[in-house]
Amino acid sequence: MELTTIHVDVADYIAVVTIDRPPVNALSPELMAELTWAFDSFTDRDDVRAVILTAAGRVFCAGADIKARAGKQYEPGERWAHNRSWRECPLAIMECKKPVIAAVNGAAMGGGLALIACSDIIIASTSAVVALNEINVGLLGGARRIMRLFGHSRVRRMMFTGMRVTGPEMYRLGVSECCPEPEDLMAAAMEVAREIAQKSPVAIRLAKLAINTIEDMSLRDGYRFEQEMTATLSATDDAQEAMRAFIEKRPGNFTGH
Repeated sequence: MELTTIHVDVADYIAVVTIDRPPVNALSPELMAELTWAFDSFTDRDDVRAVILTAAGRVFCAGADIKARAGKQYEPGERWAHNRSWRECPLAIMECKKPVIAAVNGAAMGGGLALIACSDIIIASTSAVVALNEINVGLLGGARRIMRLFGHSRVRRMMFTGMRVTGPEMYRLGVSECCPEPEDLMAAAMEVAREIAQKSPVAIRLAKLAINTIEDMSLRDGYRFEQEMTATLSATDDAQEAMRAFIEKRPGNFTGH
């Protein structure tokens, strides 16, 4: 796919996806299609073991392109196709079999916050701010995804008022892993990505599958599923290598098999 709204760079098993749709990285059909394609492709790429999602400029993602939507008349079926793309784009991040680190450099509003909520690990800089601002522009926000990040009262306050939450507050609430200065954001994200990339690719793939699957399961069913994933992993070459490396006190040499 020809990419016009994002950049994808891969080195040392780490893919960096940079949203670049000036001036505020608002979501468009092209941007959502390119993000979906990129994250789907990472699942099949052996040269990618971890992904960082960030953005160019001072805004991570402003969410819906309100100027493009204001007064728009939809053709029959167009609204539902549009809704489908809004559902599937964040889910492509969540369902990507490689861990995704959101490096939030600035404002992430509405749909931009949904991209973050579907990532695996969040690092939000001191300049980051997130909100469900749809209530202010004649829309409704994706509260169901945001419930994965914030508690009962905070989600509702954000939904009903458009309340903004800053990077430092996200860190205080345990939503993000750390809160670096903007100039240190990518270094912090890279540190986590490199640590993940050093692990067994097959173990990481099964770990992400397990943690996504058990999220809506009962305690008993969830733990049973994790046990099944452990049994699957233990039969791999990487699992045997991990045990040898532990006993021999050395880094593992993993092949993904």
